[in-house]
Amino acid sequence: MIVEAVGRKCPIPIIWVARRLHEVPIGGVIAVTADDPAAKADIPAWCRMKMHEFVAEVPLARGSAFHIRRMY
Repeated sequence: MIVEAVGRKCPIPIIWVARRLHEVPIGGVIAVTADDPAAKADIPAWCRMKMHEFVAEVPLARGSAFHIRRMY
């Protein structure tokens, strides 16, 4: 699943991924796309705080896709 948040400022990408995370099975991966520079720090920090696994940041033509594994 991909949550498209390019063009949105933080914390919107995190809010949107948090709202949709329950749609992914435990152990599944959700990706959020974002181009706000703050997302590079904010999304991994949110994962640590919520105890989900930050898997990877994949550069895109505009921004990045941040992959998160749902842990519970």
